[in-house]
Amino acid sequence: MARTIIDTPDAPAAIGTYSQAVKVGQTVYLSGQIPLVPGTGELITGPIDPQIRRVFDNLQALCKAAGGELKDIVKLNVFLTDLKHFPEVNRIMAEYFSQPYPARAAIGVAQLPKGAEVEMDAIVVLD
Repeated sequence: MARTIIDTPDAPAAIGTYSQAVKVGQTVYLSGQIPLVPGTGELITGPIDPQIRRVFDNLQALCKAAGGELKDIVKLNVFLTDLKHFPEVNRIMAEYFSQPYPARAAIGVAQLPKGAEVEMDAIVVLD
């Protein structure tokens, strides 16, 4: 099956040997997003809420570039360097998603690229 590379300036450029997203059939695999500002590549630091929002905004931009929306995410993986931020992820996720929610995993990790505190990747299925 053919693969289509999804690339948009509305999400941060890849910082390594990967694509922002890859579409195969009606399934889109979104690469991990950290709180980088599109265009500048600036890492948002400080309070966790703006970091989480930036990650969701980056995922939303990739969904849109692929022809979908956040509601089309069927699987979301959340990586946190400190699991104490899990309640904030839940609260902010409820602002971006409504039921039925995607399947999700939340994983505590030792570190993330560029010193980020949060990263998320996702699988999208388009109608």
